[in-house]
Amino acid sequence: MNGASRIVGHRVLVAGMTGSGKSTFARALAARTGLPVIHLDLHYWRPGWARPSDGEWRDRQHALIAGEAWIIDGNYNQTLPLRLERAETVVLLDTPWWLCASRAFARGLLKPGGGMPEGCEDSRSRRLRDEWGAIGKIWRNRHSEPEQARAMVAKHGSHAVLHVLGSKREAKEFLGSLSSQ
Repeated sequence: MNGASRIVGHRVLVAGMTGSGKSTFARALAARTGLPVIHLDLHYWRPGWARPSDGEWRDRQHALIAGEAWIIDGNYNQTLPLRLERAETVVLLDTPWWLCASRAFARGLLKPGGGMPEGCEDSRSRRLRDEWGAIGKIWRNRHSEPEQARAMVAKHGSHAVLHVLGSKREAKEFLGSLSSQ
């Protein structure tokens, strides 16, 4: 870990709507800080795209966030308070809803660049169903989801330093400020 990790802390939570750029930002932040990245989607799904029980998921997250250094990205708002309580820094990507929706549309067509959860096969039909289905959710929750995230941060993560980044330019500037420190 380097000086940039001292600036953002050793436990960083990256939050935002589906398609906001959480995983991309988390990887870029890891490159600047040397902190390990935890992509929640890789830990959530069991083989065959089976969902864990609520108890299993909470236990798995407790184990993931027990470490002293991490960058964690993903939604799973029901368990966001667990991650917020341990986070030193929260980066909320407040990406415009229409950009999130366009990214979900594109992900439905393109093979994902990141890894797949163990035992979960990628297919175009799954991507189209899941990603294009997310477009409706993004539209429906375009106002409520960002407000809910801010309320959760205020309630469970008030001890953490909050950075709200509303554009790709702001994200690049934030990351650039870390590498120059």
